[in-house]
Amino acid sequence: MSTTIVKFLIISLLFGLVVSQIPRRERPKNREGPTQRTTTKASVADDDDDDDTTGDCPGDGFFADADQCDKYYACYGGEIAEKLCPDGMVFNDYDINVEKCDLPYNIDCSKRSKLQEPQPSHHCPRKNGYFGHEQANVCDKFYYCVDGQANMYTCPAGLVFNPRTGICTWADEAGRGGCSSEEVFQFTCPKVNETIAVTHPRYADPEDCQYFYVCINGAEPRKNGCKLGQVFNDATKSCDWPRNVPECADFYKDRLTDEQLEELENPKTTTARPKKTKGPVASRRRPSRPPPRKIEVEEEVEDEE
Repeated sequence: MSTTIVKFLIISLLFGLVVSQIPRRERPKNREGPTQRTTTKASVADDDDDDDTTGDCPGDGFFADADQCDKYYACYGGEIAEKLCPDGMVFNDYDINVEKCDLPYNIDCSKRSKLQEPQPSHHCPRKNGYFGHEQANVCDKFYYCVDGQANMYTCPAGLVFNPRTGICTWADEAGRGGCSSEEVFQFTCPKVNETIAVTHPRYADPEDCQYFYVCINGAEPRKNGCKLGQVFNDATKSCDWPRNVPECADFYKDRLTDEQLEELENPKTTTARPKKTKGPVASRRRPSRPPPRKIEVEEEVEDEE
């Protein structure tokens, strides 16, 4: 082997050793934008690998925080601003172009359940929203709070406030402790076999002839009522006139006169007046001068039609 070849191999070997000792520069990690939840348009969150991505905007718009339901971000021109909804409300992230806070009943916060610290006031656990009465056994009253000011409302007869939906519902649907159907109505559905239970049997209210109970699947009572002037007929399981229900014949005695009951049972029929027609109405007056030729009159009428 020639001396030149030997020198070349030695130089190559030394160069390789030197290069192998140089520290390898790591490839930078990819900086992803704010993560997006599959159930919403978009949201802003911290990147697991790189904390400084909280300052990045995926684009112009309004984006929900990934953990806190009442927090969101406003992005414009690459600038990001952190915002909070009013206490008691959460961010509505269905449209990134709309900045809107909504009641919690309308938004799914199951995957970002954190909320800001509450700002309670009298009757209001939070500044905004619908809240049940402080006494657990007061089932049909609730408060509507606006900026910490409470207004009390009462549910329609037979319904209770449902804190999960913010509306009045049947007691068995609300599922509130101390507000079960039996506790609210002081009525228990009689035990029946399955064949009768599936028909949702009806039973007269033992204290009020106008009302009755529908036992859902034979177990959960729901209070219903007949229209004014009628009572529940337990024999036919339907609303009827008092004269057909002996035990309720005098139910309206101190509330309605015989004439009023008669009018409710046999309402007077009135002849409906003809509806007024829109547009010009043809005059019934005889013209003061001879009418134009017949053909001209026919053409004029056709034009008006």
